[in-house]
Amino acid sequence: MRMRVAIVYNEPQHSHYDEVGEEKSVLGVLEAVNAVHQALLELDFDVTRVPLVPPLEQAERELRNLDTDLVFNLFEGFCDCPETEAVMAETLSKMGIPVTGCPAPVLSLALDKAKTKLILTAAGIKTPDFQLLNPKTVNTFRLDYPCIVKPRCDDASNNLSAESVVNDLSALEKQVSVICDFYGDSVIVETFITGREFNATVMGNSELIALPVSEIVYSLPPGMPEILTFDAKWETDSLYFEGTKPVCPAEIKAEEQQRIAETITTVYRLLGCRGYARVDLRMDQEGELNVIEVNPNPDISPGTGAARQAEAAGMTYTQFVDRIVQLAVDGKDDENRYPLYVSRRQASRNRNTARHTRIQTV
Repeated sequence: MRMRVAIVYNEPQHSHYDEVGEEKSVLGVLEAVNAVHQALLELDFDVTRVPLVPPLEQAERELRNLDTDLVFNLFEGFCDCPETEAVMAETLSKMGIPVTGCPAPVLSLALDKAKTKLILTAAGIKTPDFQLLNPKTVNTFRLDYPCIVKPRCDDASNNLSAESVVNDLSALEKQVSVICDFYGDSVIVETFITGREFNATVMGNSELIALPVSEIVYSLPPGMPEILTFDAKWETDSLYFEGTKPVCPAEIKAEEQQRIAETITTVYRLLGCRGYARVDLRMDQEGELNVIEVNPNPDISPGTGAARQAEAAGMTYTQFVDRIVQLAVDGKDDENRYPLYVSRRQASRNRNTARHTRIQTV
């Protein structure tokens, strides 16, 4: 009998992202679903898709009625309600079966950029200085220009554009007002760091693997801020898309690779991540690494950062998906419940472990 895997994800819906032309980030989940589905079929699993739609109570009932051996969690939250990503992960955790990726508390914490940065700072991990502002408190701004204005609780580079980097009070007031109109009562404003930009994925539960580092290399016209905007990710005919290229493995020295690996694994453990997560970093003028963002359960569509880094580590996409499943099963510490899965893979487990050990600090 084959192991049953249910791919749980959010069915794209109309939302306020449509109003600002950012619906492509919502539709992106389907690319990951299709790719993971194909990989799981290649691994000989019995695969079903479980698209979830609001209201939340209905979606939770659907999850509780699932009859499956494992959930591959690609749920990113309902449109206009990103906090539901953690809510659904909590519902899944109560089902007593393996679930891929990070637990609900990590998803909830990482969604709130301000809370995450406070935890990083308290642990001595460098991250850009920041303030939470809204149109009524913008007069209390205390950082130096330039700074960058972002939604406090969102991802996928939503609402990030060249205008997000501001150099004076007038531009700051405008961006704070624009983002608050769409994303809530406050925005996060950070000191803008202009050095080299990296990201890398960590995989594991107790034993961690740092995959090869990617660098975001910019070749933009003069005057365009070097940031990973929405256009850079989603609009293929834009200047940002053309002038923003990921390079993996990054062209860095061995000691820089080691520093990044140590930083991202420290962050991973600090926040309580499991399964897989990506950490984004940038170097400041002193060459020190600053953590920009932590992304538990990042996009794993082919061609995205995590998948690209897994390929650079020697994994095919199917092997990458298989590793995510292995970590979910191992994380339950109850392999006896899944004898078919274990027996089918146990012969190769030692080889897999050895291969991944070799890339821990690559």
